[in-house]
Order: sequence, then C-alpha cells, then structure tokens
Amino acid sequence: MLKKLLDHPKWLAHYRVEDGKGFRLKDFDPADTLGLDIKKEADKLLQEGVERLSGMQQKLYAQNRWALLLIFQAMDAAGKDGAIQHVMSGVNPQGCQVFSFKVPSSEDLDHDFLWRTTKCLPERGRIGIFNRSYYEEVLVVRVHPELLEKEQIPSRLIDKKIWRNRFEDIRAFEQHLHRNGTVIRKFFLNVSKEEQKQRFLSRLDDPSKNWKFSESDVRERKYWDQYMEAYEEAIRHTAAPHAPWYVVPADNKWFTRLVVALAVIETLESLRLQYPSTKKSKIDDLQAARDRLAAER
Repeated sequence: MLKKLLDHPKWLAHYRVEDGKGFRLKDFDPADTLGLDIKKEADKLLQEGVERLSGMQQKLYAQNRWALLLIFQAMDAAGKDGAIQHVMSGVNPQGCQVFSFKVPSSEDLDHDFLWRTTKCLPERGRIGIFNRSYYEEVLVVRVHPELLEKEQIPSRLIDKKIWRNRFEDIRAFEQHLHRNGTVIRKFFLNVSKEEQKQRFLSRLDDPSKNWKFSESDVRERKYWDQYMEAYEEAIRHTAAPHAPWYVVPADNKWFTRLVVALAVIETLESLRLQYPSTKKSKIDDLQAARDRLAAER
C-alpha cells in the first residue's frame, strides 16, 4: 500500500508548490484526504514509512554528502510537534537535529534575521528539522510590524519594500544551500480556524494538556485572516523546484503525518543514496583483520 501511494501521480504533487505564481491558499482544503478511506490503515502505513525512512537515513549518514533540511510552519495547534515526533520516530538521533525557534533572544535581535537559524543548519549526512524558522520574519513579524522596532534595524531600511526584500533574501539563501548540497523541503500544516478552536478547547478540558495552552494562542486568532494572507504571500514568493512548499491538510492528524512521511521518503529516494563503496585495499585489510580474529585462541 505504501508503494502504491508513493507511485500515485497525484498523491504528493497535489500538495507540492514549486512555482508560487498564481498560488492561492483557498484552493487547498485543510480537511482534504484525497477521498481515501485509509484512516484505519494509517498507523500501519506510517510505521512502514518510518522503517523505510530509517534505512535511508542510515545511508544519508554513511554517505555524508547531502544534508536534508525540513522546515515546519503552521498556526498554533496545527500539529507540528506531533508530525515531527511520529514521522521521525525511527530515525537515529545521531543523524537528526531538531530546533524549535521561539521568541528571538537579545543576541538574535542584534544580528540579521537569518543568523539564528543559519547557525543551526544540518551538517552533511544529517537531517535538520526547523520547528518554525526564518519564515517567522515574514509571517508573525509581518502581522505584527511593531516587532521590527526590536530588531534594531536602521529606520530608513524599514520601508514598503522590506517584505519583498526579505523574500528575495530567503530565495537567495535557499538557492545557496541547494547549490552546496542541502536539500530543502518546507511544510505548511494547513489547519482550519474551526479545527484549531476544537484543539484549543481540548487542551483546556484535558488537565494533561493544559500545559500546551497559552492565552496568546487565543489572542492571535483575531489576526487569522492577516496570517493567512502572510502565509499565502510567503509561499507565493519563495516556492521553487529546489525548495518546494507542501501545503499539507492538517485537520486530520493521521493524514498530515502520512503526507509528511511520504514527502520525506520521496525526497531521500530522489537522492539515490548508497553506502560508500569499499576500495580493494580496504577489503584486503578487512579480510586480514578477520583472519586475525578467527585465529585467536
């Protein structure tokens, strides 16, 4: 079944945005499941995907040529943490790094907006996961432009071109990473406003989930439309074949995780990863070592 989904021409292409021209967020349904009635099989399919992903991650680490950067952006309660946890559950921690970017520190604010994430980029052979990222600078900062004042940017540089300039910087940055062997995949977990409300209520009603709730989450809901416009603009201006966005339906967590898993698997498979070949001289050395071990009494 997993192979059938991967081979289905519309499965991932339906959610992948490589050219932002004409992109409209309203064309993507947060509750979409492509009409597939596979919820009961979702856990099994995800486990198959995790096992497959684990094997490819070992080759990525051993080959030590490529790096993979996975960027997750979403409104609160869209399921970023759960998607990361479930999809990457079988990956060797030695080959995977997760960074969550929250409110910038004073040190972050004294640097350019790409600085704090750049120092966390994955090394060759590793998978880097950004839970939020430099895209916050064209999302939350755009919705709340007063935050620009805290960034210590010279006032004459804060003009009507600032967002266009930041999109240009992001595109150039991602092109640079691509040209140096870092593969980029960006995921916008597209949750509906009504589903977010239900998840917030669940956090309030369940004592074990109270810690997840923040009053600021509710305050930000009044800016929902502005956030959707900001996401649409960000995706429209930064989608590229080498750094595509996946606009993933997030109202059904089982489907969200499956789409993310398949996208990561497809990406790694496209790299045609192989374990490093062993030179003849090394093979001879290994055989000699084996002979010595076998001869021990």
